[in-house]
Amino acid sequence: MLAPKPLTFALLRRLADGEFHSGQALAAEFSLSRASIHNALSEVEGLGLSLYRVRGRGYQMPQPPQWLTEVALNASLGDAAASFSIEVLDTASSSNAVLLQRAALGAPSGRVLAVEWQSAGRGRRGRSWHSALGHSLTFSLLWRFEQGLSALSGLSLAAGVAIARALHTLGIQGAQLKWPNDVLGANGGKLAGILIEAQGDMLGPSAVVIGVGLNLNLPDEVLSQVDQPVSSLAQLAPLPERNHLLAVILRELATVLESFATHGFAPLQQEWEANHAAQHRPVRLSLPDGSTLDGIARGVALDGTLRLDTEHGERLFNSGEVSLRMQ
Repeated sequence: MLAPKPLTFALLRRLADGEFHSGQALAAEFSLSRASIHNALSEVEGLGLSLYRVRGRGYQMPQPPQWLTEVALNASLGDAAASFSIEVLDTASSSNAVLLQRAALGAPSGRVLAVEWQSAGRGRRGRSWHSALGHSLTFSLLWRFEQGLSALSGLSLAAGVAIARALHTLGIQGAQLKWPNDVLGANGGKLAGILIEAQGDMLGPSAVVIGVGLNLNLPDEVLSQVDQPVSSLAQLAPLPERNHLLAVILRELATVLESFATHGFAPLQQEWEANHAAQHRPVRLSLPDGSTLDGIARGVALDGTLRLDTEHGERLFNSGEVSLRMQ
């Protein structure tokens, strides 16, 4: 569907207190007609939100979203806030696409763009990322490296380690990593995806935008659009407050990226394998020519390439070459 109107966002924030607000009172507050208020709120159910309309009382949101704000995020980050410059947008085509444009114009390392509603969220290999308003985290982080693109092998796996650490820090158990860029939740469904896009030269310097989409819960409107097994954080634990959750993830990402800039992926290899959902399990790879290859996943090499034990011996695979599914 089309992105919500600015007025719709303003009204949803006004209704975030969970109280009833009459159409007349909202019209007076926003200096608009009651018809304008009605029209702006008519699309709310399509956003995955519940809205009560009661004659004589007005509008109420029984479960309003926890809105992201720069103030709340910086407060949760504490001393780590100095490492980031955070902006929250109501809507954007894709947080990665917008931040890549800003990177090309010289935006500094540590720039964070969180978007409440993405009209064209993207996953790996051009897939769409579906989410519902307030039911997910979709954000991108720009990080600059002195090294070139050739030194960034394994970066998506490193980002996965950071997300796993953040969930463990919050006491959330049960999430696992899938090579090269997914986090799995209950029953092996996709809990989060990581999209790495880079600018720069092979020898350096380089700029990387790390996009993350994390399912908090999954309304029926989202489930009907997804063609693969999915999972949500709500299936694993009580949901943390959204600003605090994002702040913890950003802190862990900064720690991992600072280490990666100096040491690469190698120090994270064992930790990644300890969280690897397919470790020593049968998997099937889809190859670029359309064929498939079965084998046993033996983890990853020091540069993050997949180690696959096949009937013809061990083979290594680059994330750009194949797609992996557990059997």
